[in-house]
Amino acid sequence: MRYDPHETLVSTARARPELWRTGAGLAVVAAVQIGLVYCVFGAVAALRGPGIAEAAFRGVFVTSQTATDTLWLLASFLCLICGVGVAAQLLQGRSLGDLTGAPGPAIRQFARALRALALLYLLIWVALPSGAEPVAHRPMGAWLMLLPLALPALLIQTFAEELLFRGYLQQQLAARFKSPLLWIGLPALMFAAAHYSPEAAGANALPAALWAAAFSVAASDLTARTGTLGAAVALHFVNNAMAILIVALPGPVSGLALYTYGFGADDPALLPLVAVDFAVLGVSWLAARVALRV
Repeated sequence: MRYDPHETLVSTARARPELWRTGAGLAVVAAVQIGLVYCVFGAVAALRGPGIAEAAFRGVFVTSQTATDTLWLLASFLCLICGVGVAAQLLQGRSLGDLTGAPGPAIRQFARALRALALLYLLIWVALPSGAEPVAHRPMGAWLMLLPLALPALLIQTFAEELLFRGYLQQQLAARFKSPLLWIGLPALMFAAAHYSPEAAGANALPAALWAAAFSVAASDLTARTGTLGAAVALHFVNNAMAILIVALPGPVSGLALYTYGFGADDPALLPLVAVDFAVLGVSWLAARVALRV
């Protein structure tokens, strides 16, 4: 069966598969994440002054238009990782290693998928212009100097989301329900809801949320086929690198971008790009499968 490797992840979840535990676990994740964020702000304010803490708060909760704001936002996902770790241990007796899969295979799968996807996106960038010319946002030299901070921060953010949705949530649901329609579909709906933002995206909010649901399905499928989070993290990392570090929408989360588009998230001009993103997602999913032979 194509999803047999998934059992290596789900096996440790079967001891405590009750839905109330999963629901309580999500509440613990949120409580720990929010609590840690505010504790960090308090510590920063005490050690370095309130101005820095206010900048961090602005980056995480308000807007992320400068490089510092965006770095704070991405780094804050360390708190989400801690929250998932606490919830999994407290409610299901599972470790972070249980959620990610064996470290060796996970890292190898991440590296192989990352190479394939990076090459794919480079070919798409060179050979298939989007029709929406980006605007230079940051000098190349300054952008390159930020990469040693930006890349690890982006990896933290993408790993944290995969740990929650394709790790904790998907695996606990798979321990309770046999059908992939449920343990892939429910996380996809939640992932879409988390990315639904009508106040920022206007009429584009629903297409963007549908794309997020499709991304979640692709990442869940890769996780189930490989038995680790490695491929899903690589898919997420390359996608977000393009959207955050290479060409971003102006405004929120544009602080680290080399280029920005000349229109915002609520502009009708974005809709054709969402359609292109669906096609790119499908090709990316196939490229990761070919690279990993799954």
